[in-house]
Amino acid sequence: MSRIAVTITTPDGLCTATLHTPLSAGPAVILYADAAGVRETFAEMADRLCALGYVVLLPDGYYRTPYSPFDVTTVFTVPEERERLTRLARSVTAEMAVRDTGAYLDFLADRSEVAGSLVGTTGYCMGGRFSLWAAAHHPTRVAAAASFHGGNLAADDPDSPHLLADRMRAAVLVAAAENDSAFPAEQFDRLRGAFVAGGVRHVLETYLAKHGFAVPDNDTYDRSADERHWAALRRLFAENLPR
Repeated sequence: MSRIAVTITTPDGLCTATLHTPLSAGPAVILYADAAGVRETFAEMADRLCALGYVVLLPDGYYRTPYSPFDVTTVFTVPEERERLTRLARSVTAEMAVRDTGAYLDFLADRSEVAGSLVGTTGYCMGGRFSLWAAAHHPTRVAAAASFHGGNLAADDPDSPHLLADRMRAAVLVAAAENDSAFPAEQFDRLRGAFVAGGVRHVLETYLAKHGFAVPDNDTYDRSADERHWAALRRLFAENLPR
């Protein structure tokens, strides 16, 4: 297993990423980081997914805007840092994210390490929206999509993923955090209704853990919920990404 630093040409510029490759060819998975951006904890998560036999692409979704890395232990308690993170997160629109995903898919299609054309996606926090957008806008390529403690998945927003449910052909897994202001009960119910109406094969559930439960460097990390997340992710990809 290895990590390879790569650069992907997108319609908006050059996106840096790491490609995590197993010993033999396997299906590809795109991993979308949370709002604090790509960092070592996500590279380690990509390594763990790679160890299951997947070629994992971990892109820097903030490549358009040079920025200093965030300290996740203080980013939400220091007002200036929280404001900086919010500004950066809002700078990536749905349209940008969809364009980027198209470039990621083209990149993966040309890699000899990748087996087959069907791809999985998984995202955390803000990345959960990206994962579902990928499934909706690239339905012939994305066969399995996951969101863990994703926010605004069924919001009063024209770009909300729930409005795109009828475009999705992937199997979808959404694991919400409890008492999550970014994905409250009304959004949970709205998303479930959209999935049912759109005929989406889905699992939609709430883990008894706080927002951020699956990302080890978060202060809300929950080991039990994290292991549940890995078991669910393994099952989703094993059932939907042929080798």
